[in-house]
Amino acid sequence: MTALLDQFLQFFTVSHIMVIVYILNAIIALGLIFFDDSKSPSATMAWIMVLFMVPAVGLILYLILSQNIARQQIFRMTEREKEGKTTLLSWQKEAVRQSISDDDDDVTDKWKEMISMNLEYADALLTGNDSVEIITDGKEMFERLCSDIENAKYTVKLCYFIVKDDFVGQRLIELLTKKAREGVKVRLLIDALGSRSIGYTELREFRNAGGQYALFFKPFIRHMYFRINYRNHRKLAVIDNEIGYIGGFNIAKEYLGYKKKFGYWRDTQLIIRGNALATLNERFYMDWRYASKEKIDLIDQSVKHAVKNSTGDILIQIVCCGPESEKEEIKMAFMKMITNATRNIYIQTPYFVPDEPMMESLRMAARSGVDVRIMIPCMPDHPFVYKTTLYNAGRLIKEGAKIYIYENGFLHAKTLSVDGEVCTAGSSNFDIRSFKLNFEANAFIYDRNVTADMDAGFMADIEHCRPYTQEDRDNISWYEKAAESISRLLTEIL
Repeated sequence: MTALLDQFLQFFTVSHIMVIVYILNAIIALGLIFFDDSKSPSATMAWIMVLFMVPAVGLILYLILSQNIARQQIFRMTEREKEGKTTLLSWQKEAVRQSISDDDDDVTDKWKEMISMNLEYADALLTGNDSVEIITDGKEMFERLCSDIENAKYTVKLCYFIVKDDFVGQRLIELLTKKAREGVKVRLLIDALGSRSIGYTELREFRNAGGQYALFFKPFIRHMYFRINYRNHRKLAVIDNEIGYIGGFNIAKEYLGYKKKFGYWRDTQLIIRGNALATLNERFYMDWRYASKEKIDLIDQSVKHAVKNSTGDILIQIVCCGPESEKEEIKMAFMKMITNATRNIYIQTPYFVPDEPMMESLRMAARSGVDVRIMIPCMPDHPFVYKTTLYNAGRLIKEGAKIYIYENGFLHAKTLSVDGEVCTAGSSNFDIRSFKLNFEANAFIYDRNVTADMDAGFMADIEHCRPYTQEDRDNISWYEKAAESISRLLTEIL
C-alpha cells in the first residue's frame, strides 16, 4: 500500500492535485450556473464562492451537502390514493369558497385565502372538530408522552429527528418495548443522522418484542453520512389514533433541561385530538412507507381512523414541506400570515435565517406599523447560524421591529402568531434549511383562544428576555462584524 502511494505521488504532486481540484470546481460552477435551476441565484453564488475560496474543502462540502432529490419522488401515492386525496381536496376547496360566512369578525372568513392557499398549494386538508393543548416544558411533555404511550391499547407511531442513547431515550425505548410485548402495534421512525447514537444493538430487544423501527435515509455504512442535508426533521406522534403530538421537542436529555450547556429548554409542543390526526397519520405513513419499504394503504390507515365524534371546534391544517418538492409550502404559509397581518406578528425561533422575500415581508410589516416581535436564544448551538441570526435581527431593528434575546436557558420554540387569530407551531425553524433542505411539519391553527394561549406564553417569555437594540448593534466589535459578514454570505447553504 505504501509503495502504491509513493508511486502515485511520483506522478501527482500537490500542485497537480490542486489543478485537478480547481478544474473540477470550475466544471461544477459552470454546471450550477447553466444547468441547476433548483438553487436560487444567491445559493449558486454562495457555492461558487466556497468552491474557489477553499477549493479542496469546498469540493468535499459540495459533494456532501449539495444534492438534489426534488425529482426522485420518494413519497409516491398509488392511483387509488391520489384519487381519494384529490376528491377530498376538491370538495374542501369548493366548501371553503361557498360556506364561510361574510362576517368580518369571523376568523375563518378573514383567513379564507390562506386556507385556500394551503389546500391548493400544499394539499393540506382542513379539519374542524379538533382540540389543541400547548406544552412548553420538556419534562411535562415527556411525561405526558410516556403516559399516553403507557395507556395505548392499539397503536403507537413515533417519528423523531433525534432519539439519543441517553437515559431519556433509553426510557422511551424500554416503554415502547413493553408496549410491543403487550401486543400494541409500535412503529418508531427516526432520522439516521439525527439519531445516530441509536442503532440495531440499542433496538434489538425492542425488535425482538415485536416492535418495528426504520431509519430515514439510512447510510450504506453506519456512521458514514454522505447525505448531511435532507434530514427528516419532523417530530410527530400518534397514539391509538386519538392523541397526536407535533412540535419542536426531540427525545434526549437536553430537551428536558438536563444538559448543563443549555440549561432550561424552552420549546413548544402541540397535543391534538380530532380529525387532524388523520392528516398526521397520513404524514407518518408516507414517511414510514419510504423508510421501511412496508406496503401500507394510506386510505385504510389514515382516513378510516378519522374521529367520528367532535373533540372540539378548532380549525387546523397540517402543512408539510421537504426537498422532494420545490414549493416550500411552510415558508409560503408563513409569508401569507405575515403579509396579511394588520396588528401584530410574534415569532419564536432558535435560528433566524430567512431568505430575502421573507425578510422583505417582515420589513414591510414593520414599516407599516405592525407590531413585529422576534425572540431568539441567548446562546448558539450552531455558531455560524447564530451570527447570521444576529445580523438579520439587526436589519429588522432598523425597520422598527422589536428583538428579544431569551436568557432563561435555550429557546428552541418554533412558533408564529398573527393578530391574535392564527398561529402555527411545529418542527420548522425560521430558516432556509427548514424551508428547502429538511422534511418538516407544522400545524396551522385558526382559533383565537389557542392563539391567545400562544401569545400569553410569548409575553411571559419576554420577562426572561433582554431587548436587543440598535445600541447593541452599534457596539459590536469589528471581529463580530467580520464574522457576521462572512456568515451571512453563506446564508443559502447554512
